[in-house]
Amino acid sequence: MENNTRENCILQTSRKTSAVLLLLLFMLLWSHCTTVDCQERVKSPSPSSSPPAEFKIGIRRIILSVVLGVVTGLVAAILVACLIRFFVGYMNRTPILKGPVTFSPKIDPKTLQLALANENQLLGSSPDGKYYRTVLDNGLTIAVKQLEPIVSSSSPERHNDNNNSSSKKKKTVKRKIQQELEVLASLRHRNLMSLRAYVRESNRFYLVYDYVQTGSLEDAMNRVKENQLQLGWEVRLRIAVGVIKGLQYLHFTCNPQILHCNLKPSNVMLDGEFEPRLADCGLAKLVPNSNRATSAYIAPECFQNFSYTDRSDIFSFGMMLAVLLTGRDPTDPFFGEAAANGGSLGRWLRHLQQAGEAREGLDKSILGEEVEEDEMLMAVRIAVVCLSDLPADRPSSDELVPMLTQLHSF
Repeated sequence: MENNTRENCILQTSRKTSAVLLLLLFMLLWSHCTTVDCQERVKSPSPSSSPPAEFKIGIRRIILSVVLGVVTGLVAAILVACLIRFFVGYMNRTPILKGPVTFSPKIDPKTLQLALANENQLLGSSPDGKYYRTVLDNGLTIAVKQLEPIVSSSSPERHNDNNNSSSKKKKTVKRKIQQELEVLASLRHRNLMSLRAYVRESNRFYLVYDYVQTGSLEDAMNRVKENQLQLGWEVRLRIAVGVIKGLQYLHFTCNPQILHCNLKPSNVMLDGEFEPRLADCGLAKLVPNSNRATSAYIAPECFQNFSYTDRSDIFSFGMMLAVLLTGRDPTDPFFGEAAANGGSLGRWLRHLQQAGEAREGLDKSILGEEVEEDEMLMAVRIAVVCLSDLPADRPSSDELVPMLTQLHSF
């Protein structure tokens, strides 16, 4: 907002400056023409020159002066506009910031810097980086993600590039990363993890989020398997609805559109009321070289032609919905034990749904009331459609929100 306001002010000032310059040039030319005319009148008329000839000469001089004035004014205005545009571009250039950049009044930059320097509790790790839990001096508990060294997604640098060229490329990459982080920090939705701050140190970035004590959906489903947690259908449906609402915000409210690109249970955090919050939104641009191909939640087109669209996010959501319905992990050896199992969770669930045996695939711990079973069977059909091999056959997140909310009242 401050950059836009500053740019508008500079542009308004440039317009006013150009207008003033044109006005001054016009006044100078008018004064010059008036002086010439007066001097011509004061001079005694030559007997050899006739009044019509003097009149024509004066008209020509006036026209020539006006043309020259207009051309001079246009050239000056163009030069001023170019200078102002260069100045605005320079002022709006994203600076390579050092130290913590915070977006939350609860976090003091110095306190954050001190907290990151101390030993923190490791929560987990992924190909993208490591997750830590730390407590600030004011008692606020935060989650910190340390991104691995970031490499530009552009063409690799050649060995014969000079140091200046390499340095410029690195600065360009860092500016782009900071711009992306500022976009992510502007996201505000109840089903998204908000970026509270970030810290750049050398070629690493530390992303700061709110700490969610309940943990991730992956943690919750593991506790369900170990009979340490009861997660009924109503709660599971609430989680699915929250996830798809978060995707709807990214796909249809954000401009430009933001793709999650790494949606899976470990990136869905649950608060105390089991309301989901999507984590790692949009980090694919920041860590383009991370290996996500090993994830069972990745859509098939990502393997085939390396294309990723919003329908690829829908495939990941469909796999997550299948996990909520069946209680099974996509990497479960069960799917590779026999050809009848389909070779994957999605194919197995599609086979059961087409054979009219979808109930056999549901998690036995959530079977009970007949009304809920009807909702779950409808949810199986939605999951199967989301897991279609062709992206065009999958519904959008905007279509899925009413489909899921109509299953139960939220």
